[in-house]
Amino acid sequence: MNGDGLPEKFDVVVHPAASLNGVLRAQPSKNYTTRYLLAAALAVGETRVVGVATSEDAEAMLRCLRDWGAGVERDGEDAVVHGFGASPRPGVTLNPGNAGAVARFLMGVAALTTGTTFETDYPDSLGKRPQGDLLAALERLGAKVGSDEGKLPISISGPVRGGVVEVSAEKSSQYASALMFLAPLLPDGLELRLTGDIKSHAPLRQTLDTLSAFGVRATAAADLSRIAIPGGQAYRAGRVMVPGDYPGSAAILTAAALLPGEVRLSNLRENDLQGEKEAVNVLRGMGADITREGDTLIVRGGRPLHAVKRDGDAFTDAVQALTAAAAFAAGETTWENVYTLRLKECDRISDTRRELQRLGLTVSETNDSLTVTGTTELAGGLTAEGHGDHRMIMLLTLLGLRATAPVTITGAHHIRKSYPLFFRHLEALGANFDYLPTDVP
Repeated sequence: MNGDGLPEKFDVVVHPAASLNGVLRAQPSKNYTTRYLLAAALAVGETRVVGVATSEDAEAMLRCLRDWGAGVERDGEDAVVHGFGASPRPGVTLNPGNAGAVARFLMGVAALTTGTTFETDYPDSLGKRPQGDLLAALERLGAKVGSDEGKLPISISGPVRGGVVEVSAEKSSQYASALMFLAPLLPDGLELRLTGDIKSHAPLRQTLDTLSAFGVRATAAADLSRIAIPGGQAYRAGRVMVPGDYPGSAAILTAAALLPGEVRLSNLRENDLQGEKEAVNVLRGMGADITREGDTLIVRGGRPLHAVKRDGDAFTDAVQALTAAAAFAAGETTWENVYTLRLKECDRISDTRRELQRLGLTVSETNDSLTVTGTTELAGGLTAEGHGDHRMIMLLTLLGLRATAPVTITGAHHIRKSYPLFFRHLEALGANFDYLPTDVP
């Protein structure tokens, strides 16, 4: 059993729900948690990170930072980090599990070390995800890199001094963020030139925001194509508070919009830099009744929804949750410019299309888009594949809540990657699930 009280590995049976009602506090942001923990380790001294996420990604970052020599203690919902500054322990093998962002951020910082090796016990997921653009940038800076055609396992050795370096932002913003964490600790800093069609501006701004919170100076062009971070700086230890998580909350907000009732979700700042905050406006644009009182969003559900066409690049981690709204919206909804969804834990375009078609929906795709035609009734009564992907599991769960018969989702324990209490939070609002223990990875 885990902290959520559920089996180690399980499938979930999602029962149709008549309504959802209640009050929840949004879980802490996964993306800010991992960034704050890394920055805290790169500071010399003690930093308290207030309200850290309990996701597998957060645990992966904590594990790797400990292996690199940071002191990390859990104090209730907080983490107290004693940083190693610019001197992570050399000759260490790090295993970030299935956490892609964690792996990439640490790969950038690995240029401060010699003989750091990255491996994963998820060879069919993280092991297949591309890292070559980041590795190429590190090599241009003078790092020694070894890899299996740009994929894990990977070895990285510094030192590097810094300077001007190009890095592709075509496949992921995480490569640039990795170099941004490294930059202030290099003698010459970094002038980053992002090439290609820059994806996911919001996460880059979150990284800049994190650097600022830890006293690091940086300047950036308005379009983020140029980012300059002077060298010879130090991360400042202290106290930071993790904001609420918009990507996971997008699933709760969508569930609340799809079913009658009233749900109040707190701890979601209006001035947040998370791109998935836009999910609120997307749902409103589809006809959902969502109002704000301070840091609390109130959803009065069960209103008719209608289709939209949106560029999803700014809110990629909310696209699958919003696809559940599209499934019941009148008309044809299209998410455009979402090619990077193909490079996640699963192919979130093709795999999503197949699962939705299995459920009886009309769905089509292009190389970088997904189109869903809404329906008034979803039959359910079958088993859907979770694909080991937390966002896929969220989408299928929301569909199951509105189906006319239960939907079983395989490998539902993978929800813990980003939102361990997802099922428990929905239960608190009135949802009903059965948990079926399995021995499947």
